[in-house]
Amino acid sequence: MLLASLAGCLGMNYQFGARTLFPAGIETVYVPVFDSSSFRRELGEELTEAVVKEIERRSHYKVVASPSADTILTGKITSDSKHLLFQTMQGDPREMEVGLQVKVSWVDQRGSPVREIPAVPVPNAAVNISAASSVVPEVGQSIATSHQRAIQRLAEQIVSLMEKPW
Repeated sequence: MLLASLAGCLGMNYQFGARTLFPAGIETVYVPVFDSSSFRRELGEELTEAVVKEIERRSHYKVVASPSADTILTGKITSDSKHLLFQTMQGDPREMEVGLQVKVSWVDQRGSPVREIPAVPVPNAAVNISAASSVVPEVGQSIATSHQRAIQRLAEQIVSLMEKPW
């Protein structure tokens, strides 16, 4: 019985770890500073920094500063919104929501998409991603802290899109 179970596993190539979640054959990723059409300063830089940290934390890829890397991950913040959810009787904001929307593309050196995402019908292998975060000024939260939470959520979503489909 033991011999039969071992013989059944001999031909299998088991893998584990972060390498199994991401496409093979890629070692380096170039992430230029994300463009931003927002009037809020430094959102593109903050998102780029969060994405780089998330890539290095969750994957085996090395983020490099050279466009000659194996792949290039580009993005643009296309929308930055702030909505009032609730206000006090005096008209002061009680709770607001900030939202960011980003268009992301991950291509190899030939310009071909690294990972096809067939469920999202967006041209040129670009994907729209959005994240929102609430702001409650009465407890000391600010637009800046809310943007930071939304940026972290966006970075997590972007790196999740880099994973291989199941």
